[in-house]
Amino acid sequence: MDLGLSVYPIRMIFFLALFPVAFFWLRRAYRILVKNDFSEVALKKGLPPANAEKYAPYEMAINMIGGVVMVVLIIAILLGQLDYDTWVAIGGSTLWIKLFASFALGRQAHGLGPKSKKADAQTKR
Repeated sequence: MDLGLSVYPIRMIFFLALFPVAFFWLRRAYRILVKNDFSEVALKKGLPPANAEKYAPYEMAINMIGGVVMVVLIIAILLGQLDYDTWVAIGGSTLWIKLFASFALGRQAHGLGPKSKKADAQTKR
């Protein structure tokens, strides 16, 4: 059953979504590299670890690589070098790999498991 809907609007939405994603990732890399702002490094529940500067180069690299891939992807799409299936695969893979890498870094920086109640009780004394 053909509803007469075009896939063109969906393609445009996917394409336009690449711009803010690339912007935010490159902005995070810039903040870490140039401004030494570690407030968005290895986040877990919105909070950076106590030693965020230790994990800053890794977070900067993750964001920089992801942002550059997205910018190159945008340029290749505008130049007509990639068909729809190819650029959606590249963009989607980049998005998921970056999200998983940032998540893993955040868990590594904060520790893998919940803190024990004994350790919390001792620090409150």
